Amino acid sequence: MAARRPAGDAELVRNPLFARLYARLSERESAEQIEHRRETLAGLRGRVIEIGAGNGRNFAFYPAQVDEVVAVEPEPHLRALAHRAAAEPRGRGMIRVRDAVASELPFADRSFDGAVACLVLCTVPDQPAALAELWRVLRPGGELRFLEHVHAERQPLRAVQSLADASTLWPRLAGGCHAARDTLGAIEAAGFTVAEVRRFDFSPGPPLPAVPHILGRAMLSTR
Repeated sequence: MAARRPAGDAELVRNPLFARLYARLSERESAEQIEHRRETLAGLRGRVIEIGAGNGRNFAFYPAQVDEVVAVEPEPHLRALAHRAAAEPRGRGMIRVRDAVASELPFADRSFDGAVACLVLCTVPDQPAALAELWRVLRPGGELRFLEHVHAERQPLRAVQSLADASTLWPRLAGGCHAARDTLGAIEAAGFTVAEVRRFDFSPGPPLPAVPHILGRAMLSTR
């Protein structure tokens, strides 16, 4: 059964053109991009939830200490590809793909040891709600792993990012992406304690410019 969605989310998650473009581009990732994925997932163990799993590009890089991955993906085309990736031998039968949105996860409180947000918190319609849900489903001592592009700290790139968001054209073309979000601040505001974070500039290739990214982990803290 498909998860119940907040009003308006159904249209936001169905982006067939972008989904097909993303799937094609992700199959041509550079060695640097793949290493970012490995670094994000390294050391995870137990039961893990991944929101916005896309076409399952992370599945091959989960460490052996992970017992189960529940991968949430609301976009139909990407979810179908994720099901296919989960069925491959490298999935080791431990990956389940679910149809749900990050802002309303159909899972019990404190039911996961780890959570992964990889290039998705820029796209969720309600970032605070998505992070609140991750906080809810993580067990005490659990951790959130994140790899996200974020707003620039310097001009003129920060102004360009803000203009792209305000235009509404960029989010529509890029599957709901918001280039100017302060995702690290949002993670902290949601009640997480950031244990490690690395900042770097990265571009997936021309014509896109290099933009700031953050990669790290945050621990579940009491609030």
